[in-house]
Amino acid sequence: MGIVAGLDSSSAFTRIVVCDTDTGAVLRQGYAPHPVEAKATEVDPQVWLLSLGEAATGGLLEGVQAIGVSAQQHGLLAMDAQGNLVRPALLGNDKRAQPAAADLIDALGGRQAWAEAVGSVPQAAQPVTKLRWMARSEADLARRVALVMQPHDWLVWQLLGRPARRTTDRGAASGTGYWSAGSGSYRTDLVELALGHRCALPEVLGPAEAAGTTPEGLLISAGTGETMAAAFGLGVGVGDAVVSLGASGSVMAVHHEALADPSGMITSFADATGMHLPVVHTLNAVRALRGTAELLGLEGLEELSALAMKSTPGSSGLVMLPYLEGERTPQLPHTAGTLSGLRRESMKPEHLARAAFEGMLCSLADAMDVLRWRGVEVRRVFLLGAAAELHAVQAAAPAIFGAQVVVPQPADYAALGAARQAAWALGVSQGTLSPAAPPAWQGAAAQILEPGEELAVGQAVRQQYGATRDQIHPGAFNPSS
Repeated sequence: MGIVAGLDSSSAFTRIVVCDTDTGAVLRQGYAPHPVEAKATEVDPQVWLLSLGEAATGGLLEGVQAIGVSAQQHGLLAMDAQGNLVRPALLGNDKRAQPAAADLIDALGGRQAWAEAVGSVPQAAQPVTKLRWMARSEADLARRVALVMQPHDWLVWQLLGRPARRTTDRGAASGTGYWSAGSGSYRTDLVELALGHRCALPEVLGPAEAAGTTPEGLLISAGTGETMAAAFGLGVGVGDAVVSLGASGSVMAVHHEALADPSGMITSFADATGMHLPVVHTLNAVRALRGTAELLGLEGLEELSALAMKSTPGSSGLVMLPYLEGERTPQLPHTAGTLSGLRRESMKPEHLARAAFEGMLCSLADAMDVLRWRGVEVRRVFLLGAAAELHAVQAAAPAIFGAQVVVPQPADYAALGAARQAAWALGVSQGTLSPAAPPAWQGAAAQILEPGEELAVGQAVRQQYGATRDQIHPGAFNPSS
């Protein structure tokens, strides 16, 4: 039996899990918050190291042979020729670069040109857009940039003692806006387009490769972004989709090839195994539930769920389009939400509560259809987030999604994915594992929900939702475009 560790450095905390290499069983865990404001858009990355050190106290890493690192995505660390930061790290939640995104789209010739080049259309969060913002807003600093890294790249580099070799992985690289998951190569011309000059970029490692070994003999695997690590920790494969229920929502699935989507609805990431993770985002998910609960004077989502269960599928004809903050799928950035189907018999609190849940799930089902129309197979849906535990969500989701729904027990899946990657790299280095097949760890404990006889009812709910969507926003949603 070997022992490996997985480290997840999110925007707010560091979590570490220490696992058995053969089974993935968690032996020990560590946690420490990041000493920064939750809404900070830039930060001194030394705080990540301080948090890591705090999380690893008490002999947590004793006996560990390899470490995998996952970290928050879309951060940018801009460095000079000596390897020093030219400014604090820019984080993924920084929206200042939104005008720069539009600038870049035009500079390359439109959305389709970007989708074909790197599998995504520039968004404010992406490093390529942050580089354009620096070139426009901090020109003196931008001229000093000789190397760019992301948070997981920087942490791996620090753990290895800041060697001359800098590395990243396919998953993290695919979110930069200047690496193509389709071709597996950098588009250095896009870095130059954004920054004004070319600079050094980390070497992109394969899924089972090691980034290096510390002087103490500790192997450090390639690492990856949080999204890719969480998918690896969950054990998803071809035919699986993951629906994340946060304030906003997302649907991602495992696919055998990168997808180029000129509409910009699909972002084509690479995963941590050699496959691909196309992702479709919605701007509104649980925020629609919270807003409805406040409107009805309820204490929280549990009360909203209980009230919704007093209604019936279809909410007595009441339909909510949950586009409260505008929407990304379909692309309606300046719209608002809609409540349709108001009749005397539907004007009851329980029907409004149910309409909120059905609206949220139908919106995510629309996002899933964008993937299905591009040939992505979805037989099973993993449902993540605290709202996945709500009775009203579990009652409606299988039929609305038209698939088996898996609700995993809460766990540190990104850290587990990083640990699994460490076990893979360790096994390859020892000759006990193939670079083509990761360790077969036990899957996540989960609740399984089948659509069963409710499938036809769920599809009727979707038809009612779709008719309302197309009436209010004709032509806005075309998943086959």
